[in-house]
Amino acid sequence: MIKFCTLFLLSISVFFKSVAQDRAPAYPLITHDTYFSIWSFGDELNQSVTKHWTGKNQSLTGILKVDGKFYRFLGAESKEYKSILPATDETAYQAAYSFNKPTEGWMTKKFDDVKWQKGIAPFGDDKSAKTKWNSDDLYYRRKFSIAKLSAGKKYLKLNHDDDVEVFINGKSIYKKEGWVHEYIYIPIEEGILNSGENLLAIHVKNTAGGRYLDAGVVEEIPQKSTVGLAKQTDVKVEATTTKYSFTCGAVKLDVTFTSPLLLNDIALTARPISYISYVAAATDGKTHQVDLYFSASSNLSVNTADQPVTATKSLTNNLSILRAGTVDQPVLKKKGDDLRIDWGYMYVAVPEKFKAIQYINKQAESLNSFLGSRYPSTATIVNAKELNLSSIIPFGTVSGNSVEKYLMMGYDDLKSVEYFGTQLHPIWKKSGERFEVQLAKADKDFPSVIKKCAEFNASLYADAKKAGGAEYADLCELAYRQSIAAHKIVYAPNGDILFLSKENFSGGFINTVDVTYPSAPEYLIYNPELLTGMLNGIFYYSESGKWKKPYPAHDLGTYPFANGQTYGEDMPVEEAGNMIILTGAITKAQGNAKYAEKHWATMSIWADYLSKEGFDPANQLCTDDFAGHLARNANLSVKAIVALGAYAQMAQQLGKTDEATKYRNIALEMAKKWQQMADDGDHYALTFNDKNTWSQKYNLVWDKLLGLKLFPEAVYKKEINYYLTKQNTFGLPLDSRKTYTKSDWIMWTATLADNQADFQKFVKPIYQFANKTESRVPLNDWHETTTGTKVGFQARSVVGGYFIKLLADKWGVKN
Repeated sequence: MIKFCTLFLLSISVFFKSVAQDRAPAYPLITHDTYFSIWSFGDELNQSVTKHWTGKNQSLTGILKVDGKFYRFLGAESKEYKSILPATDETAYQAAYSFNKPTEGWMTKKFDDVKWQKGIAPFGDDKSAKTKWNSDDLYYRRKFSIAKLSAGKKYLKLNHDDDVEVFINGKSIYKKEGWVHEYIYIPIEEGILNSGENLLAIHVKNTAGGRYLDAGVVEEIPQKSTVGLAKQTDVKVEATTTKYSFTCGAVKLDVTFTSPLLLNDIALTARPISYISYVAAATDGKTHQVDLYFSASSNLSVNTADQPVTATKSLTNNLSILRAGTVDQPVLKKKGDDLRIDWGYMYVAVPEKFKAIQYINKQAESLNSFLGSRYPSTATIVNAKELNLSSIIPFGTVSGNSVEKYLMMGYDDLKSVEYFGTQLHPIWKKSGERFEVQLAKADKDFPSVIKKCAEFNASLYADAKKAGGAEYADLCELAYRQSIAAHKIVYAPNGDILFLSKENFSGGFINTVDVTYPSAPEYLIYNPELLTGMLNGIFYYSESGKWKKPYPAHDLGTYPFANGQTYGEDMPVEEAGNMIILTGAITKAQGNAKYAEKHWATMSIWADYLSKEGFDPANQLCTDDFAGHLARNANLSVKAIVALGAYAQMAQQLGKTDEATKYRNIALEMAKKWQQMADDGDHYALTFNDKNTWSQKYNLVWDKLLGLKLFPEAVYKKEINYYLTKQNTFGLPLDSRKTYTKSDWIMWTATLADNQADFQKFVKPIYQFANKTESRVPLNDWHETTTGTKVGFQARSVVGGYFIKLLADKWGVKN
């Protein structure tokens, strides 16, 4: 989150400064795990629909009624459509089709398709397909009539896999390479559709993977809302909270989203319940009648909007509760990256003492129910789509004295992950309690939890500012919840804690070791037990005999299935180095080597491997796999050397003196040789065999933090001085091959600096990136240093690596 000011430039170039607000690429609202993660992707909370981190709509709406006038402060109005030509999510239909290339003019109305086959949509090769399609090409024709063409905006409703071209009445209206996995809506220009007969014609070409086609035509329903916009006056992102302030007529409204991820309390962190609190006060010395409307879309509980849900309302444990979940409840049936949860149940709960009115109805109708004070009484709705769970909280007569009320949002995922064949429950469920009991506990805890969060927020910011300056502290605040919410806390069948990451928007892998590695600093500071939870599964994979190679696996599978590596290639030196270095870091953080001792036999195999293969790595991938294979990688060599030094350090603590001496000597000899082979004058090269190149040697940071003293400080200094000549507007490139970078690695590199001024020179461009990027997604860690735009990845846990400088300070390692 970054500070910006609204400035007014007068003709005489005098600037006036208004209230400063934080700015972020996206704003965390509800952040618990990779499935329960809701964000605002714009600077104004009421200018866009709230979204899951993947970018799919998960709508939250908030409106304040003041003396009969309505002010929307949260979310934007979602578009509503009525069907002209239904797709299969509404009505079964038949279309003409061919797998063979037709003659010219096949997309026109006059073409004769009498010899084409007829089939029921959707077309594809999966279980949902009614007509099987297994060839490369599909040609599709569907005639339809419009009695009288209205003036409303028309859209093509399309779901396709892969390349597609769409025609209406012979004219090409849409063409795209690639695929989607949900309906998209493409505007249809005026004059394309006619009153009377029309033709929808589509060609889809399979290029890889699955096949799918379904389509229709819809018309947008005009919005007739009398709701105005609240004026946002402030937004502030802190470690566990995002706070907004609004003006709603003569009433000031403060809205705070709190996800109480206090890592020293694992049970609280793992309880998937957030608070949304509201404080209203009059600003004009008068009294006003105030009511607050909040709604949450049932799309929070589906993967795609066409999945039917069941929703209920109840009164339990002094809470008014709304609940929704899919009808099918496919628990742990899907895996992959760009997915949302479609099992378990979402909850909205309001303390009974607030006398809330709650109701359930269609998304298009829920707001009108509030505006007209007509509330449906149905307690259960079954087999419906896109419902809103709505709550109206009366504030009554509001004066200049603040009135505070709150509600809670939670998600019961029933079973969280599958771990080597065993489906694991969320940890709160170990006691056998129903989720409603967890909500009651969260309600009781509200005052104490909010107080603890406020104290933690202040402490984190003060510590980070002291360690690296105000801009660094802002970046740490922004990274804190994002990193945690890319994980899930569970317990393995043997009782080990597991803190399993999802590799968001970079493959969807679970418990990837080279994602754990950059994420680690945040957890070394705030709870090293969670870092053991990031390593335990990888150790188990090797120690159980399921993984038999002399180095660690890359991952445990594809989220949420941790049943064994699914990445297509090993990273031998990378992952062996990561696991040993992180075990060394845990040893330092915990002040003893008990964790290392537990896994010593396994680490000894990995250390032996690194002693033979680590110094001059073969042509293999490292954590920066997007950059491709690289032989003789000098930075990867540093990782192996530092890992062997960390192994020797742990051996010494365990009283294994001979082993400690052996491996420390190996590491020292390697470090000496490395300085000779990588030397390129005023810096060290990217590879041993390719001079006039350079790269960030971010792996050196553990030599400094662990106090290994394998490399002279002059090596750090030479690299830092060189890097400062290579910076671009939005950061230091990863290496000399490209101008893109990884912001987590820049933080590690910067921590090698021997003075605060140089450290901040590296931080400032990252701060500028977060402040100015046009890539409005949860903080992406792979960006272009020349333009400040996203290259790839978003919402990943690796931004926990931003805490490396704060970790250095905590461990007494100064500039």
